[in-house]
Amino acid sequence: MSELVVLVYPDLYRAGEVCAILQRLHGEFLIDIEDVAYVTKELDGKVNLHQTVQLVAPAASAGMVRGTLWGTLIGLLFLQPLLGMATGALAGAAGGALSGKMVDYGIPDPFMKELGDKVQPGTSALFVLFRKVTPEKVVNEIAKYGGTVLHSSLPPAVEAELQATLDSGAVTAAPVKASAGVR
Repeated sequence: MSELVVLVYPDLYRAGEVCAILQRLHGEFLIDIEDVAYVTKELDGKVNLHQTVQLVAPAASAGMVRGTLWGTLIGLLFLQPLLGMATGALAGAAGGALSGKMVDYGIPDPFMKELGDKVQPGTSALFVLFRKVTPEKVVNEIAKYGGTVLHSSLPPAVEAELQATLDSGAVTAAPVKASAGVR
């Protein structure tokens, strides 16, 4: 089962910094991230969503391959395989890119924008959807950056312990208690 944690930071850049740290920790197999993104709220109130999983390019590539194959086959019927291949590749890439833009992976964009509207101007919020975590290593690494828990699917006791660790900003000796989705 996946857990969602949303942390708010007092400036525009800290959520992006912590996002990069979490991605590094994911590469070190200390946290199994399903999705991570952050929003920034400019001083004028504009909310910007920053996704880390881009689906447009891979979907366009897959669409181009499928379009080339189908275009060649249809082109063979009309004795114009090269024209069919080129037309199919263009149509497939365009269709793939469009489908990649429409797919919403992980944390829903409307939810992130809704919570982004609730934070103060000049701040940022980090959204982390994860399956498993090594809490004593991950929490201690991100605690250096502080933050406030805005939303969480963690049990209340674990959420309170996470907030206390973020407030202290110090490395704790005791690991966060295990719960569903946390090992």
